[in-house]
Amino acid sequence: MATARSDTTRRLAVLIDADNASSKIADGLFEEIAKIGEASVRRVYGDFSSSRSKGWVDILARHAIVPQQQFAYTTGKNASDITLVIDAMDLLHSGRFDGFCLVSSDSDFTRLAARIREQGVDVFGFGEQKTPESFRQACRRFIYTENLLPERAERERASGPEAAKPLARQEEATGLMLRVIAQMDTEDGWANLGTFGKQILNLAPDFDPRTYGFRKLSDLVRATPEFEVRDREGAGIEIREAPKKPRRRTAARGSRRTAAKSG
Repeated sequence: MATARSDTTRRLAVLIDADNASSKIADGLFEEIAKIGEASVRRVYGDFSSSRSKGWVDILARHAIVPQQQFAYTTGKNASDITLVIDAMDLLHSGRFDGFCLVSSDSDFTRLAARIREQGVDVFGFGEQKTPESFRQACRRFIYTENLLPERAERERASGPEAAKPLARQEEATGLMLRVIAQMDTEDGWANLGTFGKQILNLAPDFDPRTYGFRKLSDLVRATPEFEVRDREGAGIEIREAPKKPRRRTAARGSRRTAAKSG
């Protein structure tokens, strides 16, 4: 387990599987990691003589990433994965890190993520939407790398037809959010937005407002008709499930039924 530190900044080990992560995400990746803590160790694993991993070579210096070259001596054997796992366990047992960032879409790292968390250390996964659920659920939080691509970041800042298209429909988030607000079961129905967000990530580590076309959770909730939002001084933003509106019976429908009875 990581030793106590005098500051509150998480010390992170960033381990990148070059065979299963595009170099195009590098800028967005390290911007996202900076929100979590300090990337003290930055390593990328792969056979950089192959075209698939070569893109990482051009950006190593820009992000101070240390390459771990692994030649593919045997077809079907992934030496990069094995080396990444060995390094991760060595770093874990050094006790110097508060969290690990595993960058890959490969389900083979599911057990590694689970083992690190068993030691009481956080794991933050980064991979494509195709990443198997087993790996996503093994992480404390999982971020889709499609949300980190530079062209998507530019479009998120735009509006109108140039805005980024959501990776998933907003309705998919609504059901999950309603489940979470029901589980919180507060006295008056209102819940703090920050607490609500943490509860969602406990249930779905890959939940991200950007996936549904919104930059922040508050924006997503405000745009969801099933929720009410209020700003309370000293309490911040609070939300609750909107009361269901009763169905109205029109006067015309009632008069037709009366006429039918009299006839």
